[in-house]
Amino acid sequence: MVSSIIVSQFSGELPEFGKDRKIKGMTGPLYDPAKVLEILKVKKPIAWANKCISDMQKWSFDEDDLEELTRYAIEHGQYIDSEWCTNKPNGAFAACDSYRFTRREWNENAYREMSFDYYVKVAIGKTGKVLLLASCHPSGS
Repeated sequence: MVSSIIVSQFSGELPEFGKDRKIKGMTGPLYDPAKVLEILKVKKPIAWANKCISDMQKWSFDEDDLEELTRYAIEHGQYIDSEWCTNKPNGAFAACDSYRFTRREWNENAYREMSFDYYVKVAIGKTGKVLLLASCHPSGS
């Protein structure tokens, strides 16, 4: 059985199983970037989706890293689109805004600074007090 539980502040018609999960008709983010930043001032984002939790382990991210990357995405990133995300197969849904950005970072293996592309998918939880991350990772992961 597929869940129809929506945990994000934005709610709407869920896509049919196997159909495109993009939220149509959006010309900008579902969530006001100022509101996302306001929530970040008082609470760290939650790695909500299994994929995000897996990426945290893969890239050795901690809560502070997620907070920093989310803030950077909102302040400097480019909004891509909005889409329905699930936390696990047959799990709950969250309507997420997708962002991408490029940032220069020190790479220990290369022993030099390099550019890294990141993707972040964020939703404001139903209560309006938490940020749910469906994705937070470098490009190609």
